[in-house]
Amino acid sequence: MLKKARKITLGVGLGYGLVDAMGGGAFTIIGAFLLFFYTTFAGLSPIQAASIIAIARLVDAVVSLSIGSITDNFYKTRLGKIFGRRRFFLLIGSPLMAVYALLWVTGRGYWYYLISYLLFEMIAAMVLIPFETLPSEMTKKFNERTVLSTSRMFISATGTFLATFVPGILIKHFGQSNPYAYFYNGCFFALIYAICIFISYKVTWERELSPEMEKELLIKTQEHKTFMQRLKTIAEIFKDYTSTLKIKSFRKHLMIYILSFTAKDVFNAVFIFFCVYDLKVTASLGANLLSLSVVGIPMTIFAGFLMIKIGPGNLFKISYSIMIVCLLGFYTVYVINPGSKIVILFVIAAVYQIGRSILEFTPWNVFPFIPDVDEMVTRQRREGLFAAVMTFTRKSSVAIATFIVGIVLQYGGFVKGRAVQPPQVMQTIAYTMVGGSIGLLVIALLFTFTFHLNKQTHLILTKEIERLKNNGSKLDVDAKTKAVVEDLTGYKYEDVWQEIPGVSL
Repeated sequence: MLKKARKITLGVGLGYGLVDAMGGGAFTIIGAFLLFFYTTFAGLSPIQAASIIAIARLVDAVVSLSIGSITDNFYKTRLGKIFGRRRFFLLIGSPLMAVYALLWVTGRGYWYYLISYLLFEMIAAMVLIPFETLPSEMTKKFNERTVLSTSRMFISATGTFLATFVPGILIKHFGQSNPYAYFYNGCFFALIYAICIFISYKVTWERELSPEMEKELLIKTQEHKTFMQRLKTIAEIFKDYTSTLKIKSFRKHLMIYILSFTAKDVFNAVFIFFCVYDLKVTASLGANLLSLSVVGIPMTIFAGFLMIKIGPGNLFKISYSIMIVCLLGFYTVYVINPGSKIVILFVIAAVYQIGRSILEFTPWNVFPFIPDVDEMVTRQRREGLFAAVMTFTRKSSVAIATFIVGIVLQYGGFVKGRAVQPPQVMQTIAYTMVGGSIGLLVIALLFTFTFHLNKQTHLILTKEIERLKNNGSKLDVDAKTKAVVEDLTGYKYEDVWQEIPGVSL
């Protein structure tokens, strides 16, 4: 546990961010290639393939809800006292990355693919949810949290690039119809992810226990709980989860996050199909187009600068606008089929990746500040709870979206294993990728116009929290601070920072 203040350096930031080599990379590979792998090499129909991803993510979404609460309270356990309530899960998650390689084995049945993918989703959640809380644990300062989050997204962008570049090389080397390219890719990244997670465990830390947490440890009883008491505890946990949605900034942030990331997932799920069957180019070329995500590496650094200068709301608007224009560009190439389409595709893909990198960067740079807004209302630190809710809603939405994509492909006439698809299937693929993604991005864009959490409003909020912690009177609040607090929390100022029954603060 943390005993004294430690400095957030660039090295610490990069070390912290290494976990997202897996968070960004593994799910980029899964999003871009797993549906294609299942239907091409595993002998599954589009609905079977999509149902595996959907079922696994829905089950994992429910499991993820418990992980946030577990990490918030893990400090009460012996292991939590030794390894930390968040970082312990990084330590045990590192060797379990071996499961990732098992996803890409051919010649197995439906249940093998379902169970292996479900296991990986649960292991990834066990690592990512506590990992996502660490910026709030390691520092209270906006700029230092931005360093951590920017470093994380820099690593994520690098992982995303490698996740599309390496498969492209392997597919080209082994041949378009050789499934071992995907298996060797899985083995390589499983090892890389295990190393990255362990390094992140070593360089990060957690905040000291608060006086209230220390007091709770001292008065902890060993009494046996009855069945009804346990049911009550479970009900209270789910009440806590739903209470996060009462925070106005979080509701808007969640909608922006879910809609935009689902739009990106729809694009990724269909893009290889779009390249192979609509554009008549190879899967290797499709992977190379996705590997232009390399532009996200420098863009992440630039986005970190813009995050401070213009705020997250404007970053969202820039990102979505770029992606919408590029999606229309892809569709235009499909319709016109110009002679120089390869060059045009690389230009469009490069610009698209600029927008995509900003899309991925912004929500998780905003997230560390959401628990501060919640603290103004509840006087509690509930980072794990918010991370779990974000993970639950994200996995639920992407599960539904992926399954819908599978249904659309199947009932659109897609024939598994067929090199050339009928014209109506080509149109279905194009409409799903372009129309589905643009529709979700437009709705997300509308939410950004009323999202007001930024550096300036966060500073006003945290200053008010500190003033109240130092026994300042709520009657002395100035008009601007009151307006900011009410706008960010969604509560009347008179209803925030209430006394907690039974706790002396």
